[in-house]
Amino acid sequence: MSLVDILLLHSAFGLRPSVHTAADRLRAAGREVHVPDLFDGRTAETVEDGMRIKDEIGRDELLRRAVQAAAPHSERGLVYAGLSLGAALAQNLALADENARGLLLLHGTSDIAEGATVDDLPVQLHVADPDPFEPADWLNAWYLQMRRAGADVEIFRYPGAGHLFTDPDLPDHDPEAAEEAWVVALAFVESL
Repeated sequence: MSLVDILLLHSAFGLRPSVHTAADRLRAAGREVHVPDLFDGRTAETVEDGMRIKDEIGRDELLRRAVQAAAPHSERGLVYAGLSLGAALAQNLALADENARGLLLLHGTSDIAEGATVDDLPVQLHVADPDPFEPADWLNAWYLQMRRAGADVEIFRYPGAGHLFTDPDLPDHDPEAAEEAWVVALAFVESL
């Protein structure tokens, strides 16, 4: 069986060097990793700037761009992965793609469409604890909804870490939590 490609979607900070570093980590697992630029070259210095870019482009357009990036690779099955905003987009794509082979979420989740179903889709989430963007009540409800949809979900929480704790270029960075998350995430990817 051939190895499955990965589609990695960036956070609201845009396609910055740290995203390419994350892609290189995934490539170390022997995977082809596709890293589209959903912001057309724009990057943000702050969360607020990133959210402005996201709002200017619009959620529907971001989803369209992500679908367009996945389309050439999805027939063979993809592992969808994302960072924060990119994780939310990746989740939407994976739940809508019957060929999806896995879902790796770093720092983010999304609403789950009513009636969404998957067939034992492996899902792994890595999130700060606490995380202002992913509160505990939300994560508990998200987990139950994902399980009801048929996903095989694992959640890894990192106490005291900042929201984007794997990003070495941001104040949220927590080297110890980041290394722990990547060890677990790479083992997950290698199992798919």
